[in-house]
Amino acid sequence: MKSIRVAVAAAAAGVSFLGLTACSTPVEAGAAAIVGNQRISASELNANVETFEDALDRANIDPGQLGVPVTQFVLFRMTNQLRYQQLADKYGVKVTESEVDLALKDPGQFQDPEMNLLSKGVAPSDARDFIRAEVGATKVLDRLGGRESQEAAAKWQEEYNSVKAVFNPRYGNFQPQQGFVDPGRFGTPAQAGQQQG
Repeated sequence: MKSIRVAVAAAAAGVSFLGLTACSTPVEAGAAAIVGNQRISASELNANVETFEDALDRANIDPGQLGVPVTQFVLFRMTNQLRYQQLADKYGVKVTESEVDLALKDPGQFQDPEMNLLSKGVAPSDARDFIRAEVGATKVLDRLGGRESQEAAAKWQEEYNSVKAVFNPRYGNFQPQQGFVDPGRFGTPAQAGQQQG
């Protein structure tokens, strides 16, 4: 299990927040974030955090190894998931159940499907919707010209950034170039000297 702990810590440290932009529009009461035209409620976030913490516990991973509060780690993943879904919808991309099944078996860069999911802030027991959104995002990138094309990557980044995200400040202060720069009311500060990707 040590490799899982190391891989989650490495993934958390390497999470790129550069593509995520946040505007200063106020967030409605009870919302953790507004992503494009969709809302992530505080209760949805809390349920996802609880499920993710249970998954970390089963894998014997200390949440402190993430380098950021679990709430922010999971909120960032939920924000990405909604952005991916909205872009797939915009491009009319459909993802089949067999594509989701296949992607769930992908060991990813950590050579372990469970670790691959945990490194992205996803509890393996609750991964189908995230995987569906991620596969949809990959299909959008392929439609734009493929993963090897710099033009496609630039267009993808432009499309991704067009889906605005607004975070409730109670979960931390988000800076596009740095990620969350404070833990907010519901986080535990990362240890001094640790930085997010």
